[in-house]
Amino acid sequence: MNQRPAPTTFRRATQEAGPNGLTPAGLQAETVLRRRRFLVLALNLGTLALLLAGLARVLGAGGWSVVDIAIFIAFLFGAPWTVLGFWNAAIGLWLLHGKADGLAGVAPFAVASEEATPLTLRTAVLMTLRNEDPARAFRRLKVVKDSLDATGEGAWFDYFVLSDTSDPAVAEAEEKLAAAWTRELGDPARLTYRRRSDNAGFKAGNLRDFCERWGERYELMLPLDADSVMAGETILGMARMMQAHPKLGILQSLVVGMPSRSAFARIFQFGMRHGMRPYTMGSAWWGGDCGPFWGHNALVRIAPFREHCHLPVLPGGPPLGGAVMSHDQVEATLMRRAGYEVRVLPVEGGSWEENPPTMLEFAKRDLRWCLGNLQYLKLIDIPGLKPMSRFQLVWAILMFLGLPAWTLMIALLPLKVVEDRAIADYPAVLAGGLYLLFLAMYLSPKLAGFADILLTRGGVERYGGKARFLVSAAVELVFSFLQGAVSSFRTTLFMIGLAFGRARIGWNGQARDAHALSFATAFMGLWPHLLFGAYLFVTLSLVAPAVLFWSLPLTAGYVLAIPFAMLTAAPACGAWLARRGLCGIPEDFDLPPVLAAIRDGEAA
Repeated sequence: MNQRPAPTTFRRATQEAGPNGLTPAGLQAETVLRRRRFLVLALNLGTLALLLAGLARVLGAGGWSVVDIAIFIAFLFGAPWTVLGFWNAAIGLWLLHGKADGLAGVAPFAVASEEATPLTLRTAVLMTLRNEDPARAFRRLKVVKDSLDATGEGAWFDYFVLSDTSDPAVAEAEEKLAAAWTRELGDPARLTYRRRSDNAGFKAGNLRDFCERWGERYELMLPLDADSVMAGETILGMARMMQAHPKLGILQSLVVGMPSRSAFARIFQFGMRHGMRPYTMGSAWWGGDCGPFWGHNALVRIAPFREHCHLPVLPGGPPLGGAVMSHDQVEATLMRRAGYEVRVLPVEGGSWEENPPTMLEFAKRDLRWCLGNLQYLKLIDIPGLKPMSRFQLVWAILMFLGLPAWTLMIALLPLKVVEDRAIADYPAVLAGGLYLLFLAMYLSPKLAGFADILLTRGGVERYGGKARFLVSAAVELVFSFLQGAVSSFRTTLFMIGLAFGRARIGWNGQARDAHALSFATAFMGLWPHLLFGAYLFVTLSLVAPAVLFWSLPLTAGYVLAIPFAMLTAAPACGAWLARRGLCGIPEDFDLPPVLAAIRDGEAA
């Protein structure tokens, strides 16, 4: 195994940049990133200040009330995410279409790496499981191995199935599949199956156990979830980047959705696909060496991860105490504290995951992230973190704190309308302008994604043509408003439960296949949304029907939550969209060999 360089060697190199703003190692100099971060900070603070000034003028008309103060404070919590999203999307679109060397300024490690360099690092490909469909998971891991073998460099990769399964029947199936695959390989060292008797530390504990038992054998590890798939060429290219730049601690690929028969997943990942590229490009431009880690489909340097990324057990009882659930972002900050860089490769291709097939499954995953991010309240004071890393933890907390803030603002809307009816010189034009401006900023990542596809040569053809793309974009915009209302309110209820110690989140296998939702199931999960929506619609229709009409993008999702959940889960709806090529991603129209192999295996 290669000896990893001492951290001090890299730190000296990063201080000196050439005329292109890059260091001799091919990464941005600290001064370059510092300038970018100050610029983004100034843009965000200036934009937020202008929005707050306009809102204060609207709320203060006729004097300030308790409702006005509550709305203003809620806006302070809810607006920053939208403002940063706007600037990330704007910067990303500029990098993609207004700057010739956009990728070089964001991912110089990719541009500078020698693709033909022989691989010399050994990598462990890890699939973590907990009560998942064993046949489905093993099929995906086999496809990854076959794809890597096809590159001619497959000998540098070994495979581990790390199980936390608690269901005896599922565990038995896992063991049989592992034994059969080992016999097929003819080399027991290439595949290791291990099942823990409990899932202490959840997925992070699972990976920690691997690092302590087998980590010395490998330089890199590639964690995959049960629904993860990566192409061999993508993995090999990333491994060469890690080899060329020894101070890359984590290299995160841009993970996109796989083709799905579920209407919910199909529409959701269509929106994520085109909106993600400008947003991630923009955030990587100023985030730089403090990039994101999503816990899977990323290459991780094992030695510093094992030595420096051990997660603490949080003090106190549940729900915020105990093991860290959203471990990935904390591990990224600890890796950066150790002097290693965490980078995202903002280029789509060769890295996929499956999205939840229904609104209710999506909510389960979202609430687990919510709880995990709120645990960062006990971690933001970790000694020695980079300022940017500490900001990332605070920002992850605000991501979910902003959702009940928006729910509060909407809940107070009828009261605000009643208060303002007697104001003779109410600034209606300013209020309407702020509302429309903020909606545009909220949609800006999606709008930037639409523009990116339309401006890219051959872009719309990858989505089935311009007509299909534009119709799909309209469908997804409606979907995003309806889903946004449902998610915000569900998170609000969950956080209220957390405040009273009543919310609990488990860690188990996920439903990944398309399936219908009955009315009873949808009603049980979404009746609070209907009740809240009825309150808004009844009160606003009585006091201000015009306000109700203009509020529909934000409020319709509450009253439509139940039929919306049922429709987007219905297999017939997904089949209808697929037949017409609507809301399809590029892989729906040109299936890559890796995904074709999975499809053929499932059919068999």
